[in-house]
Amino acid sequence: MDSTVRRLVPIPEAREVLGGIGHTTIYDLIKRGEIVKVNIGRRGFITSESLAAYVDRLSEAATA
Repeated sequence: MDSTVRRLVPIPEAREVLGGIGHTTIYDLIKRGEIVKVNIGRRGFITSESLAAYVDRLSEAATA
């Protein structure tokens, strides 16, 4: 098993992590600063830290 922590998640995979949200929705999250997008060449990635933080915020809001 690979114990390497992935710091960047490709946008299509990030959409799946968030329950299969749509293309427009993920770009709205990026635009609002809720998750962080970085580019390597022409490919877009979401930082795993911002993705985890966003999910944590959703979980906290659901239990509040």
